[in-house]
Amino acid sequence: MTACCRQPWKHSHIFRMTDDTGIFQHSKYGVPDPSMGYTTDDNARALIMAVMLYERYRKKRYEKLIYRYMAFLMNAQDQDGWFKNFMGYDRRFLEERGSEDCFGRCLWALGFTASSECVPANVRRAARHLLKKAAGNCENLEFPRAKAYSVIGLRYVDTEGAYSQIQTLAKSLADQYDRCKDTGWSWFEDTITYSNAVLPWAMLVGYKITREERFRDIGLESLKFLEDKTFKDGYFKPVGCKGWLVKGKEAAEFDEQPVEACEALLCYLEAYSITKEEKYLNKARQCYKWYRGYNSKGICLIDSETGGCYDGITQTGVNLNQGAESIISYSIAGLSLQKYCKAYARRGKRDGRN
Repeated sequence: MTACCRQPWKHSHIFRMTDDTGIFQHSKYGVPDPSMGYTTDDNARALIMAVMLYERYRKKRYEKLIYRYMAFLMNAQDQDGWFKNFMGYDRRFLEERGSEDCFGRCLWALGFTASSECVPANVRRAARHLLKKAAGNCENLEFPRAKAYSVIGLRYVDTEGAYSQIQTLAKSLADQYDRCKDTGWSWFEDTITYSNAVLPWAMLVGYKITREERFRDIGLESLKFLEDKTFKDGYFKPVGCKGWLVKGKEAAEFDEQPVEACEALLCYLEAYSITKEEKYLNKARQCYKWYRGYNSKGICLIDSETGGCYDGITQTGVNLNQGAESIISYSIAGLSLQKYCKAYARRGKRDGRN
């Protein structure tokens, strides 16, 4: 294991990847690849990142990003409140209807944006407008990650309707967990695939909103199960996307994806906020260190030249492309941990810990 790299945090790659439409989906090495177009998925997560950057730095250039990504989501939403996902470089959407996961990520982004007091009032109004149009589709969601992202987004909506939707969606996830749980297998499906931590994270959010202890218990239990599969020798090692983890078999070692470290970090911060057990805060820190060299290859994923984040860890090293999902995941992870640790330090001084 190599020492953690000390690359300074640069935001230049975010602006390099963003044009007047939105953030590009892919890059070839550190160069944006317009031929691969854009996705609503990426622009939704980029909106969260931009809001966090503006909250942290209060610079106009980050506020401009908020407007850019928000406009992309507005363009992507249909009259029925659903979202299209894939868009070509010619600004034409390539499908009539995006995935359920895309829908859920949009709710997460819109809820987060609408709740931020530092965001311009008209942006918050627009986010609430899109949320209101979208919310009725929640009752028809079938896929667990879409439900989970929707719970996380609806947490920011302070209405009776949002509370009811969170309760319904969280109960649906809890029921699925009970159906799939088995001896030695505490998970929501018979496979562990992508964006895994969002499932226990949604359970913990569901508990915070409804106070149903069943949701908390499932959230912590499934997080512990996932932790047992994704921490090796003291460092974070997400399940590889080249085969995943099928019940009764060994986990695929590679490729390791940056989004997994980000969402695991967010889940651990949620667990800490509920339990106040510092082991969860320490796990969140380990997830962030994955980007900085504490990983299975001992390689820093941050490019010192571009400020971008490499697209993952493969069997032979890193994937040298630096797409949108990677830099967004790294940025959200770092900003979230920084924000949380500052709040933790303030509480510590108040409580006499320091």
